[in-house]
Amino acid sequence: MTVGDDQKHWSRFAREWIDWARSPDHDAFWAYQSAFAEFVGAGSGELLDIGCGEGRVARTLKPLGYRITAVDAVAELVDAAKGAESAADYIVAPATDLPFATGSFDTVISYNMLMDVEDLPAAVREFRRVLRDDGTLVISIVHPLADLQTIGAGDNYFERRKFETEAKGNGLTMHFSGWTQSLERYASALEAAGLGITSLREPLPEITPAREHLAQWQRLPLFLWMKARVISG
Repeated sequence: MTVGDDQKHWSRFAREWIDWARSPDHDAFWAYQSAFAEFVGAGSGELLDIGCGEGRVARTLKPLGYRITAVDAVAELVDAAKGAESAADYIVAPATDLPFATGSFDTVISYNMLMDVEDLPAAVREFRRVLRDDGTLVISIVHPLADLQTIGAGDNYFERRKFETEAKGNGLTMHFSGWTQSLERYASALEAAGLGITSLREPLPEITPAREHLAQWQRLPLFLWMKARVISG
């Protein structure tokens, strides 16, 4: 699978994702939204939201004080983010070929998009390239432990595996496609790009009556959040 195939998938199902992501309390995002904003923290300067989708992460972080640039490989998603006034600037580009000068951003956000990228090391190298030397990279991924729920009898946790699945709920359908991979693969990509992990969280969902379907993720982590910075020396 190539980066072009990734882009083709999300272009095909962009409208599904917009509806899925914007349905209140439907997707797991809403149970983690406040905690993620707290994890990122208030700040200033230039923030890049890579794989912005329809813009909900940018809209969540906007009140924290950053000037946000939203980028995604799918034009329809960038248009949706722009229509919702999610950020200050909007760019259509893949994560592995960002059209920004080296060291352009104080903060780089990668929220649940690295699972969708064919060339993980290349994407992380681009994150490092556009990040200032004193900047912070913030990553959210689906936790590898959560991925174990989908592992088959012949599968191996240590081998990178392609997945495609169809999810349904509340009258909505979403076709997901991406990669499951070990935590070591993510950490190795950061290390190879000259980045070191400085913070790691396994967040718990905020459960309300409308989110009871997410209660299982109070026993098993659904997401893994990391902050990384440039390793000096």
